[in-house]
Amino acid sequence: MRRVATALFVQALACMGLFGQSVSQITGTVKDSSGLPVPRAEVTVTQTDTGVTRAAQSGATGTYSLPSLPIGPYRMEVKKEGFSTYIQSGIVLQVDTAPTIDPVLRVGAVSEQVQVEAAAAMVESHSTGVGQVINDQQVVDLPLNGRQISQLITVAGGAVPITSAYGTIPLVGLLTSTKNYPNETLVSISGGMLNGVTYLMDGGSFNDPFNNLNLPTPPPDAIQEFKVETSALPAQYGQHSAGAVNIVTKSGGNSFHGDAFEFIRNGDFNARDFFAPVRDNLKRNQFGGTFGGPIRKNKLFFFLGYQTTIQRSAPAAAFNNVPTPAMLTGNMQATNPRASQLPSF
Repeated sequence: MRRVATALFVQALACMGLFGQSVSQITGTVKDSSGLPVPRAEVTVTQTDTGVTRAAQSGATGTYSLPSLPIGPYRMEVKKEGFSTYIQSGIVLQVDTAPTIDPVLRVGAVSEQVQVEAAAAMVESHSTGVGQVINDQQVVDLPLNGRQISQLITVAGGAVPITSAYGTIPLVGLLTSTKNYPNETLVSISGGMLNGVTYLMDGGSFNDPFNNLNLPTPPPDAIQEFKVETSALPAQYGQHSAGAVNIVTKSGGNSFHGDAFEFIRNGDFNARDFFAPVRDNLKRNQFGGTFGGPIRKNKLFFFLGYQTTIQRSAPAAAFNNVPTPAMLTGNMQATNPRASQLPSF
């Protein structure tokens, strides 16, 4: 029984690994100035926000690989006896990407340094899918009605929103659910089915099992970035045919950071509609904040996010006639004081 339980546990971890795509990786070949590979070079990358380091050694052909790196800015350092130390900054890893960096070492002492300040080219070479990353600057700056980041899926090419204007499609009504309100997004990616999109958040499945749409997402201030992929997707996205939306939330760092926000919609600020007798009385307050920082520097971090919405409005005004006792007996003349003056037939 113990072996069976162990096997099931390992299998469960393997299945969870299929969704572990909220990370990135760096690969490349270490070469000298003449273009020949440099084996057994020490390659170290450091995430500048957290101070976390990862190291690898180049192989006989000079190739190296650093998989499963958290997204964010990095600094690379390459050392080899008989060569100057190679340092490159400005490397920014995005979700589910794999930049190729080929350091070039020059002959010299290890104490000498060759610094390169350049961003790594994000050329997709490890995946057959075609995708676009929506970064944190776009998430915060682009206008969002109700602050739902799922609306930004359509920023990526090939994604089209499906609204109530397409109510003739029977599937639209079947997918409507209150379980994932207000983040329910009907979007077709590359002409695929509305419920044919894989949603992931921090590497875990984020689909509503009822209708295969996205579950409610955190507020935009807590989202680092997300990536929309389509075309010939890799095997880990094989359960849905249209595309994949990979969301990554923010994390803490070595310094404390956060923000507070409030968005107000009030009828006092709105002009009266031309056909309305009075201005609307909507009062909508959406507020919250985020806060993150270190628990133990370079080791353990935390990040918190909160948002709530309070909405108040008066009920729609309606006018109705309350029947009088005479009307209940069939005498309708009491409803019109001039009814006695009308000719009878």
